[in-house]
Amino acid sequence: MATVEVALWVVVLLVALAIAFDFMNGFHDAANSIATVVSTGVLRPGHAVVFAAFFNLIAIFVFHLSVAATVGKGIVQPGIVDVHVVFGALVGAISWNLLTWYYGIPSSSSHALIGGIVGAVIAKAGAGALVAAGIWKTVAFIFVSPLLGFLLGSAMMVLVAWIFRRSTPSRVDRWFRSLQLVSAGAYSLGHGGNDAQKTIGIIWMLLIATGHAAANADAPPTWTIVSCYAAIALGTMFGGWRIVKTMGQKITKLKPVGGFCAETGGALTLFLATALGIPVSTTHTITGAIVGVGSAQRASAVRWGVAGNIVWAWVFTIPAAAFVAAIAYWVGFQIF
Repeated sequence: MATVEVALWVVVLLVALAIAFDFMNGFHDAANSIATVVSTGVLRPGHAVVFAAFFNLIAIFVFHLSVAATVGKGIVQPGIVDVHVVFGALVGAISWNLLTWYYGIPSSSSHALIGGIVGAVIAKAGAGALVAAGIWKTVAFIFVSPLLGFLLGSAMMVLVAWIFRRSTPSRVDRWFRSLQLVSAGAYSLGHGGNDAQKTIGIIWMLLIATGHAAANADAPPTWTIVSCYAAIALGTMFGGWRIVKTMGQKITKLKPVGGFCAETGGALTLFLATALGIPVSTTHTITGAIVGVGSAQRASAVRWGVAGNIVWAWVFTIPAAAFVAAIAYWVGFQIF
């Protein structure tokens, strides 16, 4: 009986840690949803975070749990995951998120979590315990999602410029101040749909490993779905203002038309990835789209030095989170 009680206590602790990571994910990635709409002056910051959080939450009714299934069952071989692996993965991801938030670097919470899982699993059982297909699919989209966001964002900008070529700048600005609410809502919907599911996936992984959920179940318990979507929405409401400034002002100067194009291109990328069950970075996606919008106007409109620093953070995210997770796995193994 004592062993069962300790195991249950550990599971509850790790679920709480996962929910905390999900909250931090929303907090850290709020910039992805609201930076453009704030920097263009369409919404005040306080209104923008509530707006984005609402769409984060209602994504629960829109998307299938394909991404959660990939994280929960498609990254690690069956039977490998235990409480120590989950602990290491979450500590690695949270540590990297805190570091990048402090310095205002828009890195990926998603890839920090994947890196955490990879590091903890390798520390326990070696690289052979990973599912290569799931890992490579995720790694490939480190490059595909910002590239697709770039192409769609720049294409949208060119298309809009051609359609409204005979309109006055003031009229275009007035129209797109309203249309940007639609695009910002769509992006926030995609953000909630893809990112909340990653935490659902790791909790599902934990519940299966500890016998609290069936390995052959088609979906995780309903409470995990509701709590994760609620946590990411609450995190978004609190906002990560350091990163909002980087995303909305330092990469390129945006007007409402540019914000609309960036958000629409990013939203389309997220919808596609979520439908395919691929855990992508909303940070990478919107950054690529913003750069695409800026470069469609002129190359000098983009501050390439800032963009380059962001890319370096992307490169280091998975290995850095994996390194911390491997250490945390060992520490967790000594504690419980």
